[in-house]
Amino acid sequence: MWVAVALLVVACLALAGFSVWLLLGQRRQAATLIQQASQIAAQELRLKELAKRGEAYQRVNVRMGEELGELRKQVATLPERLARLEQRDPTSLSFSQAARLAGMGASAADLTQACGLSQAEADLIARLHRGGKVPE
Repeated sequence: MWVAVALLVVACLALAGFSVWLLLGQRRQAATLIQQASQIAAQELRLKELAKRGEAYQRVNVRMGEELGELRKQVATLPERLARLEQRDPTSLSFSQAARLAGMGASAADLTQACGLSQAEADLIARLHRGGKVPE
């Protein structure tokens, strides 16, 4: 009988030890699950932030695309406008050329010679582009 009681006590102790081992394993798993849940929450937050950034970039890209379309429309008319300018009166072109030359420092005499302007026109353009200084 004592042997049976001793075996029963040993079996109970083994069962208690096994229960403690299972309980500790369950606690380890619970801690791991909590840690994983925390990591998942942090990743979800990061994902939301990245989604917001992606939406912001997408809005910027859409705006840039719209502005690019507007620029294309404006640039599309440039060849036609250039052709019209080239077909304009050559004297008006000589005034713009004279203004460019005066801005680079050409004298009134240079302007009359290069652009076919009268002396008074050349003096006026030279004064306008030199800030009103009297040409020599």
